Amino acid sequence: MVWMVIGGPLAVVVAGIATAVIAFRGADPVVTAPQAPVAAEEAFELQPALAGRNHAAIGSVPARR
Repeated sequence: MVWMVIGGPLAVVVAGIATAVIAFRGADPVVTAPQAPVAAEEAFELQPALAGRNHAAIGSVPARR
C-alpha cells in the first residue's frame, strides 16, 4: 500500500520532467520575419475545409469573393 502512495506521485513527477525535457529540446525556433505571400497554387491547397468539401462534391473551383 505504501508503494502506491509514494510510487504513484513519483511516477507522475518523473513523467512530467521527461515531458518538459522533450519539449525544451525539441522546441521550434521563433519566427520573427513575416512570411512570403502564398502562391495561387498553394493557396488552393490551404483553402477552408468547407470549400474543399464543396470542390470535392461538385468538381469545380468556387469563384473568388
